[in-house]
Amino acid sequence: MSIDTVRISEKAKRQLITVKQRTGIEHWNILCRWALCLSLADDTPPPPAMIPLDSNVEMTWRTFGGEQHELYLALIKHRSNLDGKTDFVMQFKLHLHRGIGMLSSLRVID
Repeated sequence: MSIDTVRISEKAKRQLITVKQRTGIEHWNILCRWALCLSLADDTPPPPAMIPLDSNVEMTWRTFGGEQHELYLALIKHRSNLDGKTDFVMQFKLHLHRGIGMLSSLRVID
């Protein structure tokens, strides 16, 4: 099992548009990396959820992770193991979407 394509929900897309406007950061992949790291830093596992991947935002795994794509994959797998989860692809989606929500709710992003 691997992550080939990264897609997000329409709700997450709207949240990222808000973050883009506040920060001036144009690239989805950079914002998604920040969001993933925010969620991974939270001690609790993300709650189970059915996430519709219904937006037109889509990128390859290599675009998402850039030069550090292997590091991001290792972080996701490690966290999944710590949380006792076997489906790291689903855990990635859950962490990404939780992180986008967290990022969009921050008053100050620094």
